[in-house]
Amino acid sequence: MKKVRYAVVGAGWISQEAFMPSLAQSGNSELAAIVSGNAANARKLADFYGIDGIYDYGAYDEMLARDDIDAVYIALPNGMHAEYTIRAARAGKHALVEKPLATTVAECEAMIAAADAAGVWLMTAYRLHSEPGTIAILEKIRRGEIGDPRIFSSVFTFNIAAGNHRLDPHHWGGPLQDIGVYCVNAVRHVFGCEPTEVIAMKSHGSDPRFAEVEEMLSVTLRFPGDRLANFTVSFGSQDVDVYRVVGTEGEIVAEPGFRFQFAKRVRLTRGATVSEETFPDVDEFAGQAAYFSDCILKGERPEPDGAEGLADVAIMRAIEEAAATGQRQRIDLPPRPRHPVPAMARELPRTDRRLVF
Repeated sequence: MKKVRYAVVGAGWISQEAFMPSLAQSGNSELAAIVSGNAANARKLADFYGIDGIYDYGAYDEMLARDDIDAVYIALPNGMHAEYTIRAARAGKHALVEKPLATTVAECEAMIAAADAAGVWLMTAYRLHSEPGTIAILEKIRRGEIGDPRIFSSVFTFNIAAGNHRLDPHHWGGPLQDIGVYCVNAVRHVFGCEPTEVIAMKSHGSDPRFAEVEEMLSVTLRFPGDRLANFTVSFGSQDVDVYRVVGTEGEIVAEPGFRFQFAKRVRLTRGATVSEETFPDVDEFAGQAAYFSDCILKGERPEPDGAEGLADVAIMRAIEEAAATGQRQRIDLPPRPRHPVPAMARELPRTDRRLVF
């Protein structure tokens, strides 16, 4: 079977813990190169995975010139996504880019334009779009199992370590961009439409970790049909990961809602009837890679494309403006032509074989 050969650009924790181990599980993808600023760690990773392609950032274009690299996985700080994706596209490489896709709508537009001009695929790394439990929830809602969905609510929090790059405002760090993006993306597909306005409030607290980015942020979004969504995200609280969709005839609760380390548990309540389901404990990164590689091999545009990532960036920028000014912000986005569907689901096993520094 032909496999898509990936270069990992940014060999930090998420690449080590999740993406690099997942490629062997995907069945249609393999690791071919690592681009990193830490030569010693890159060598250890390359030896562990049995590859010889090690490059520093100064040799990125040299790596892109290789004819045995088909795609890049961009796991760099947010402020570097656009540059490294555009350079990859111009070299004819497909790009799987961690979320948020970029730091501004203009950057997203430039990335989309570069990929389209080069005839390569750009996919925002929404792994949950290929996760069976997430898609099952969307299908239950589409079938009307809770009636008309009216309310979405979520709490997604954890305690971040001091010095983490996600606390760096120069790379658009913060809880909204790191974990709030999951809530924004989820509700857009739960309601099957785009939000029209937003209000938000943020808090820094007294913890020195949050001198430059907020510690927590609460958001309320209005959707067509007078549906409302609210979520709170925090970098300074106990681990909580849950979302709830309340309809006219029932509710669905997913816990965990977004993290990849645990199997998804779903509770559906309709009147006095309560049913619970635990979905397979799958490797979500393997599923994501398998789906994107299938798109590359078949020549089919991925569903979570650049426009999908752009929509979330536009919404998050409106959220930031609402939180900064205390004023309601209008949001004007075109309808999404596609949403996650069962054909995108991939049920692939986890692996314990990984090297993490």
